[in-house]
Amino acid sequence: MKKDLGPLLALYPMPATVVGVESNGKVNWLMVAHVGIIGHDRLMVSMHKARHTNQMVKDSRRLSVNMVDKGMLRRADYVGCVSGAKTDKQGVFAHHTGPGGTPVIDESPLVMECEVTSDYETDTFDNFICRVTQTIADENVTDDMGKPDYNRLKPVLFDMPGYSYLRTGDVICRCTLPGREYARETDGDN
Repeated sequence: MKKDLGPLLALYPMPATVVGVESNGKVNWLMVAHVGIIGHDRLMVSMHKARHTNQMVKDSRRLSVNMVDKGMLRRADYVGCVSGAKTDKQGVFAHHTGPGGTPVIDESPLVMECEVTSDYETDTFDNFICRVTQTIADENVTDDMGKPDYNRLKPVLFDMPGYSYLRTGDVICRCTLPGREYARETDGDN
């Protein structure tokens, strides 16, 4: 029997990221887990309107999305707990300016530099629609084809209902394999 949970957003876990932005010569970092894919070249970064970082993103129109691994977690959590309006977070991570002009965390295993193309506002959130302009990854977290290997990367995941951090698990199988097997078993092969 299923239990009614009410109107709970239950699409978790989500990858934990640190958003980096530079505006007026100042770098700021913010832990953001509400990042999602909305197309093959677009993602959305959703941040509460009360965040200091939002205005910096609106001013610069670009940002970096830095994947968090376990070694970064304490500092990543910290930059989500304190406001950039009151605390200078620039020195929390060693960083450099990436090819797209955004601050890139040196130790982040995978970073996407993005150009903000639009801002969709809800009552309490700014939802920045971003075009990915550059993706860079440590060589030790890519597979033989040069694609990210998340078993090697081991990104930290955020679980809002449990308010906890998780890590990825084992590969179950390759995509489309279960569906093809099912189609063969049911004589629905296409």
